Amino acid sequence: MANVTVLGAGSWGTALAMVLCDNHHRVRLWTHNERHKIEMERTKQNKKYLPDVTLPDELEFEHDLSEALHSVDVIILVVPTKAIRETCKKIIPFINSNTIIVHGSKGIEPQTHMRISEMIAQELTEAKYHSIVALSGPSHAEEVSLRHPTTVTAASSNLNSARYTQDLFMTDYFRVYTSKDIVGVELGGALKNIIALGAGISDGLGYGDNAKAALITRGLAEITRLATVKGANPLTFIGLSGVGDLIVTCTSVHSRNWRAGNMLGKGHRLETVLEEMGMTVEGVRTTEAVHQLAQKLNVKMPITNGIYDVIFNKKSAKKVVDDLMSRDRTTEIEDIAAILTNRYSD
Repeated sequence: MANVTVLGAGSWGTALAMVLCDNHHRVRLWTHNERHKIEMERTKQNKKYLPDVTLPDELEFEHDLSEALHSVDVIILVVPTKAIRETCKKIIPFINSNTIIVHGSKGIEPQTHMRISEMIAQELTEAKYHSIVALSGPSHAEEVSLRHPTTVTAASSNLNSARYTQDLFMTDYFRVYTSKDIVGVELGGALKNIIALGAGISDGLGYGDNAKAALITRGLAEITRLATVKGANPLTFIGLSGVGDLIVTCTSVHSRNWRAGNMLGKGHRLETVLEEMGMTVEGVRTTEAVHQLAQKLNVKMPITNGIYDVIFNKKSAKKVVDDLMSRDRTTEIEDIAAILTNRYSD
């Protein structure tokens, strides 16, 4: 049994806490909002994020960070990308080089273009921390909380840490694979949110399955193109953190990014969409970061650029689709073939 603290009591953090309780670990769920903590403690529910789901009796709730991290073995960091740095600064006094840190967040930081694990490592330099695990894959919190079959990947440059995380979470309904390609797993998990916004926009415009299938497929090509330039293994993107996560996020009403895109496609303003969602839509921030990064690296990402224009330049969603459909003629797989050839030619 491990002492595990989950930092972030949104839907995903709560669902992961439930999985850990099922594995008989001692689990504390931390929220920055004291009222939220008291309500969960009193009702045994997380009504805002996972309504109608009963939380385990043994799950502990914390608002005080020092109490939450007392004698902790493993920290599961599940806060929005924009809160990663601030949260890491706060936990430095309570951790050491033996503390295992697993993150379940998906995003890229604008301006720095850093992945989540890079942000964590940078902030925790003072703690001499060196091994971080990314937990990612096609996994809606709503379904995990109901113990529906789910598979994810634990990725780390330290394979022992990935395997430890695998053992920590593995149940008869929550299957965990391991990977050393943390670059690919993190980028796949982050970039699919951009394509999910596009899928929602397509559905909001009233286009059908043909359009969405094309968007998902060409979106995967964009993700692979950028990620391999950043050092990822292209084969990662035919796995759970690539095509798996892309499918589930682009096709499900559980997806915040799909729902936000759907509203944009129907003509709602971004400000209205974010207000009505009431939860973080990581794809918006990631679109900004990836648009910047693609320009910096001179990587072609027409779908990402089009979604950026809809969100930040107020361009008509229909006009963006028309522009994508009228691009210059090209072949389908030459760019991906070139990636694979260059990677494996030696």
